[in-house]
Amino acid sequence: MTRTGPKKEKQPFEPGLVPAPGELLVWKHNQHFDRWRDLPCVLCRRPTPMRSHREEPVHKTCAEAWITAHPVKAREGRFASDAMPKSGRDDTHA
Repeated sequence: MTRTGPKKEKQPFEPGLVPAPGELLVWKHNQHFDRWRDLPCVLCRRPTPMRSHREEPVHKTCAEAWITAHPVKAREGRFASDAMPKSGRDDTHA
């Protein structure tokens, strides 16, 4: 008899804020890295294991350069930093 449990579902992968032109993206979440295959970067066409929040293959440095070169279009959120986790503490005391 084999045990059939609930399938492990992929956790939500929500983007955070778009950095200002010239600033760095914060990509700490492990879903930015595909350890199984490299695909051509959507911007430079060289292979990369990196993925954006929209699962586009893209080097982090290429995405940062694109944000700097296209600051108005970047506000649409094609490339964004990771959402900051909500703290369990309340640090709003005086």
